[in-house]
Amino acid sequence: MSKGNEITRRGFMTRVGQGLVAANVTGMLLKDASAQLVVPEPPGKKLGWAIVGLGSLSIHQILPAFAQCEKSKVVALVSGHPDKAAKLALRYGVNQKNIYNYQNYDSLKDNPEVDIIYIVLPNGMHCEYTVRGLQAGKHVLSEKPMANTPAECQQMIDAGRKANRKLMVAYRCRYEPYNQEAIRVARSNELGKTKVILADAGFNMSDPNQWRLKKDLAGGGSLMDIGIYALQAARYLTGEEPAEVNAMMYSTPGDPRFKEVEEAINFQLRFPSGILANCTSSYGYAWQSHYRVVKSEGWLEMDPATAYSGLRMRVHQGNMIEEKDLPVVDHFAAEMEHMSGCVMENKEPLTPGEEGLRDLTIMKALYEAAKTGRTVKL
Repeated sequence: MSKGNEITRRGFMTRVGQGLVAANVTGMLLKDASAQLVVPEPPGKKLGWAIVGLGSLSIHQILPAFAQCEKSKVVALVSGHPDKAAKLALRYGVNQKNIYNYQNYDSLKDNPEVDIIYIVLPNGMHCEYTVRGLQAGKHVLSEKPMANTPAECQQMIDAGRKANRKLMVAYRCRYEPYNQEAIRVARSNELGKTKVILADAGFNMSDPNQWRLKKDLAGGGSLMDIGIYALQAARYLTGEEPAEVNAMMYSTPGDPRFKEVEEAINFQLRFPSGILANCTSSYGYAWQSHYRVVKSEGWLEMDPATAYSGLRMRVHQGNMIEEKDLPVVDHFAAEMEHMSGCVMENKEPLTPGEEGLRDLTIMKALYEAAKTGRTVKL
């Protein structure tokens, strides 16, 4: 052995000691890591879901969300496009025999695998397919807005009661942590009393052939589709129902997109406590998803407030602005899990049919206020 490679007793003991220390440190780290590791429980019973309508929302948001569900699984698809349905069935492990179309939709009543139906169709079709789904003995989750008119909403509610089945409206923001925290702060006295709520929702509708621009399918324009987020925010942040409303509408003259429905609407809500809400909705400007709750001693702001991801919350009090860092969840998984839990435990959903009816009643009043130029009392 050469002099350079010779290992002395002292050197050997030093290296052994370092090795023992390293081993102890590694063991401690592994012990700490194992203590922090939470192994999820095996999945229990999952309720079977049928997705009705395989458009962009279903393909890009709802179907992928089932991977994060513990109580819900997709077992059936309903579509007017058999090729699309077949491909999605292969992707998500849906039995080909559980592919339905709009003609044999009612035969879902004979499929015990399906517990809940999720209606993801144009607004004007929500009522018919919800009522038929309830009559087939299934629970129903309907996309928002619930329907085109308050009368259709009531028809859906009555059908649910008659069938003794649950009906929920897919207000996904009510089921995610940022909006839930905003509700808690807004309704508390942490920043003093709420005085004003500002809410903006909109985007640039580029496709003039979109079904959302057809009144019979959409029920209305930007208010029905995106403005409902601003209306919902004003309602759930106050925990109150508006006593009276004002509104103004505008559509760019000659714009082919707005032959049947409004481009933009600005509206005001007065709540019984004295809180005022100023809201905007448009299909004609850059994407907006924002609200601010102005209180006597500070303010809370969400921007974006209602996007599928990337939500941000800031709270201002004194000379400090704090940005909240809250858990991130899949909005669609959260709402479906809530619905499945309500069915399993026989509980009323947080956003039942009555919640959708309230929004449609207010939106009807907003359209009346915009057309007449008068304040409408509710």
